Amino acid sequence: MAGGGTGGHVVPALAVARELRRRGHQPFFVGTRTGVEARLVPREEFPLEWIEIGGLKGLGLSRRLRTLWQLRASVVASRRILRQRKPAALFSMGGYVAAPPMLAAISRRLPMVLMEPNAVAGLTSRWLGRFAAKALVSFEETMRSFPAGRSEVTGLPIREEFFTLPAKPPAEEFSVLVTGGSQGSRTLNQAARASWPALAGQPVRMTLQCGRPMEAELTEAFARSGMRGEVRAFLEDMPAAFAQADLVIARAGAGSLSELCASGRPSVLVPYPFAADDHQRRNAEAMERKSAARMVLDGDFTGERLQQEIAWARANHADLQAMGDAARRLAKRGAAERAADYLEELAAGGKT
Repeated sequence: MAGGGTGGHVVPALAVARELRRRGHQPFFVGTRTGVEARLVPREEFPLEWIEIGGLKGLGLSRRLRTLWQLRASVVASRRILRQRKPAALFSMGGYVAAPPMLAAISRRLPMVLMEPNAVAGLTSRWLGRFAAKALVSFEETMRSFPAGRSEVTGLPIREEFFTLPAKPPAEEFSVLVTGGSQGSRTLNQAARASWPALAGQPVRMTLQCGRPMEAELTEAFARSGMRGEVRAFLEDMPAAFAQADLVIARAGAGSLSELCASGRPSVLVPYPFAADDHQRRNAEAMERKSAARMVLDGDFTGERLQQEIAWARANHADLQAMGDAARRLAKRGAAERAADYLEELAAGGKT
């Protein structure tokens, strides 16, 4: 299992690894001591082999030179790991942590399955994806990045609870969930805070998931505002938070979009402008083209714009419901199972 650094790479790989383990296989991970895999993988009791590698995109010259210097040693280490463990196939989520084990797998003719969750394929996926037996993607437009006939739209593995959420009927109080991911989003936090004075007198309830750094400051401001709802650093039960929401306002990472589609929730997407290859904007644009979300650019998302989006949503229930229905049509169930199927077929010597 190759892919680390961020939760967006590690969490889906863990879902596939759990499915493989359920089928009687013994997955192991290759990752770094500085990425989230160092915390998440041992918690799930999967073996984790270490390499040392950094990123290339959006970094200064010295960091990029250091990564290139590390690359040879990490490929050598990955080849040693593959030689010792003798895996039958490799599963990759892409990203810089996946590059050394993928290169090692190519040199040893080890079959690979790649999962690329974003509308625009990342650097590692673009460079090395042509060597994969199968590329599993979340957007039809991503298939152009891989050889014809070797890609499939499977979506991203997410919790089953999202798929079972019913549509939310209209209520007197309009419920808004604003979530910037596990670390929170300064842009979304500031826009939410600026909107509270105007929204406090309206039948609107807001749940703001703000991340740890701004929690104390925003909790105090929320209490003073008279706004209904709550401010939380983290939301442990995200399906429950989605279930209560008439509208979700979020960044446009692949995991968030998969959850929105599975739950059929209408959303306003505010892409993080510094994501590699501007992939969050491409993700949001893909959703907007399908009428499955509205997109507002980061620089335009102010407290006033947030109020406008909520006002539009409250006044256009039929359009809001249509947006949620369009999102649900994009949902793909069974991504982890599909990945496991392909890996088993490759391990048995078959062709995908």
